[in-house]
Amino acid sequence: MQAPDLSTFSPASWLHDAAILTVVLAFAGYLVTFVSARTLARRRDKLRLVNKRLNEFYGPLYVASQAGNTAYRTLLKKQGKTQCHPIRDEDLKEWILWMTTIFMPLNDVREKIIIEKAYLVVEEQMPKCLLDFATHVVGYKAVLAQWSEGDFSERRSTIGWPPEFDGYVERSYQALKAEQTRLIHSSLWGLYRRLTRRKAKQRS
Repeated sequence: MQAPDLSTFSPASWLHDAAILTVVLAFAGYLVTFVSARTLARRRDKLRLVNKRLNEFYGPLYVASQAGNTAYRTLLKKQGKTQCHPIRDEDLKEWILWMTTIFMPLNDVREKIIIEKAYLVVEEQMPKCLLDFATHVVGYKAVLAQWSEGDFSERRSTIGWPPEFDGYVERSYQALKAEQTRLIHSSLWGLYRRLTRRKAKQRS
């Protein structure tokens, strides 16, 4: 059996290998920290965008739509009807009151959001139901202008309500809330892991 060559295990060789290992470990630590920081920054940016979409676009749209639907169902129940049209002569005065004080103000709020905050829409293209809603509101503005002049021959907008509007708003709001929750939890988990690692280093 051949004896090992002890010259290869000289102190200088050990120091050289240890220096290389130190550099490699330091670089690996820097790389992990860099990637972790980049990931955290992207997650923060994404959460900021989700919050902005919820706070300035889909949240207000959702609340206004829920309020409008509740008011609409309340009016129908009060009048003993399942749908607003046709608007009977005996219901006209009440319809005008609800339209001018409840429904149209809520329409104005939603129209303003869609026009001024269109850049917060999730999709690449503006959803058709949002465009149809804005057109529907424009039609009602013409009707209310006639009412203000005492002309009640038109009782509803000639441009119908987009049936996909409420569903789109609700689905988008719920999807963004779910994404917000996921991003917050992942951010908190990342913060917890960093704190525990920092404490472990301080103890060692």
